[in-house]
Amino acid sequence: MSAPNTSALSEEEREELELAEQARLNSGDWDSVAPGKAANFGRSFGRMIGLLAPSKWAFIFVSVLGAIGVVLAVIAPKVLGEATNILFEGVLSTSLPQFPNGTSQDQVVDALRAAGQNDVANIIAAMHDFQVGAGVDFERLKWVLVAVLAIYIVSALLTWVQGYVINVIMVRTMWRLRESVEAKINRLPLSYFDRVQRGELISRVTNDIDNITQTMQQALSTAVTNVLTVVGVLVMMFSISWQLAIVALIALPLMGVIFGVIGPKSQKAFATQWRKVGRLNARVEESFSGHALVRVYGREQASREKFQEENEELYRAAFKAQFLSGLMMPAMMFIGNLSYVGIAVLGGLMVASGQLRLGDVQAFIQYSQQFTQPLSELGGMAAVVQSGTASAERVFELLDQEEQEPDADEAPSLREGRGVIEFQNVAFSYSPDKPLIRDLSFRVEPGQTVAIVGPTGAGKTTLVNLLMRFYELDGGRILLDGQDIAELTRDDVRSRTGMVLQDPWLFAGSIRENIRYGNESASDLEIAEAAVATRVDRFVHSLPDGYDTVLDEDAANVSAGEKQLITIARAFVAEPSVLILDEATSSVDTRTELLLQHAMSALREGRTSFVIAHRLSTIRDADLILVMEHGDIVEKGSHEELIAAQGAYWRLYRSQFEQAATGGDENPDGAAE
Repeated sequence: MSAPNTSALSEEEREELELAEQARLNSGDWDSVAPGKAANFGRSFGRMIGLLAPSKWAFIFVSVLGAIGVVLAVIAPKVLGEATNILFEGVLSTSLPQFPNGTSQDQVVDALRAAGQNDVANIIAAMHDFQVGAGVDFERLKWVLVAVLAIYIVSALLTWVQGYVINVIMVRTMWRLRESVEAKINRLPLSYFDRVQRGELISRVTNDIDNITQTMQQALSTAVTNVLTVVGVLVMMFSISWQLAIVALIALPLMGVIFGVIGPKSQKAFATQWRKVGRLNARVEESFSGHALVRVYGREQASREKFQEENEELYRAAFKAQFLSGLMMPAMMFIGNLSYVGIAVLGGLMVASGQLRLGDVQAFIQYSQQFTQPLSELGGMAAVVQSGTASAERVFELLDQEEQEPDADEAPSLREGRGVIEFQNVAFSYSPDKPLIRDLSFRVEPGQTVAIVGPTGAGKTTLVNLLMRFYELDGGRILLDGQDIAELTRDDVRSRTGMVLQDPWLFAGSIRENIRYGNESASDLEIAEAAVATRVDRFVHSLPDGYDTVLDEDAANVSAGEKQLITIARAFVAEPSVLILDEATSSVDTRTELLLQHAMSALREGRTSFVIAHRLSTIRDADLILVMEHGDIVEKGSHEELIAAQGAYWRLYRSQFEQAATGGDENPDGAAE
């Protein structure tokens, strides 16, 4: 099912359409491949965290390191506040000329209260070991500063080790995730790839996994430290003053409100953004893979307009997502600053009343910053986590797709044989409501060449796909040398089969490597012999590096016919007992086709061969010709027998040759005459 045209829809209608698409995805309908927002954030986030399970002991070790580092970082302001007290009390002890040196703390407090200077008296009363004229204790101050420096150095070292180990954990976790996705793709049935656009699948495997990686590295790597810091700072704040701690805690519900309001909107916006990324990737992949046809039909402008439209949609979605996520941190910081002002005012009053020392208030202010900063970072991380969770759910949707039925653990081994193929009452359909093959039966003897002909959509390629077990049967059996292929392993079934498709597939590598792909153990001599037999050798020597010529992307440095010749050579090297040629000569010129007919005749000798062809001139020497219409075999026999019967094959043959001979006469009866 093609994607619906959304160009004329309003933004609200598009959103409703996207939500409907997600509902179809969740119900297993992959006709529409556009992913939706995270349907269950908690479950998806928990599953994403569960990816770390294999590294749980390393994570525990990192958490211990983080806890030690946080403890040291939390103690530091308290120790530094003591340095402030030493300086302040030392300076104040030399700033009371009305008292002789050596006057005790109690005497100074009593005298100041008697003189009506209660604020100063309260400040001095809160001090420890105060004595007029004592001055600054620089020896004590030195050791306090050394202790603070040591604490910060050790804390920084532990934080670095923690970050390093966490990054190693994250990289290994993403490596395992990519391995799982790759393994999953290889276990998915071919029908899945028939329903999903390649650009969308590539986006999930690349962009979404990269986004999960960034989420895990940037957000979760600091989440442990931030949480531990919040807990440690709370303990220290309450140890200094529960009143100031209450003021600091007022920020929490306000931050919770902001997170509750902005968070869901941000999650939805990021899900939409990644959905648009997948669609744009599919558009780009489609346009570039078919750029030649786009130019031939003059559709460059239309292609640009579609790209610009979807790019604009992605821009709007990304702007909305980034705007909402960008609101989180400033809002958190604003509330933190309000809390900071309240602490400073109340702390000053408490110092003036003698309830706290100046250094304690200074330490508390530092703690308030340490408290709001990780909260602000956690708020900022929330947007990143929302984005990463949306991507994780898209990847999990791929990992949760129904796999092809696994091979039986005790599957029988494939017996040696010459390649007897038998279809017994085979039934198959791509969709339950549209039956294709109903009741198909025939037998092919070893060494026979079976040609399959018929109009487009008759089921010709489906027939060989069933033989290769790319799809499972709805009914009946296919026997290979007397064994039901459904009971064999897929590898065993396909190991006996060589296949040349209508659309040649070559990978980025040398011509020699592409031919050897059919048989990894093939020697250079065997590759050369296969190349000579398939006329590959004819053009290879004209290339700069011969068989070592590296094919570029899409093998664009060789012609379409040369690509097909290389794939035919690959089938030669495989030496299969069953050979399938699906329009294998459709991309070569007439002269090369004649040469290939002789080469393939030698290849087919002693092998069971299936040839799918539209050009009936290529299959006249076939031992058996099957004529298919609407999934059924309506005729079978040799070329001469079918011509004599004057049935469906005769009509196909006449339409290709006799009409051409009469100059395109539209009257077929006249052609027959």
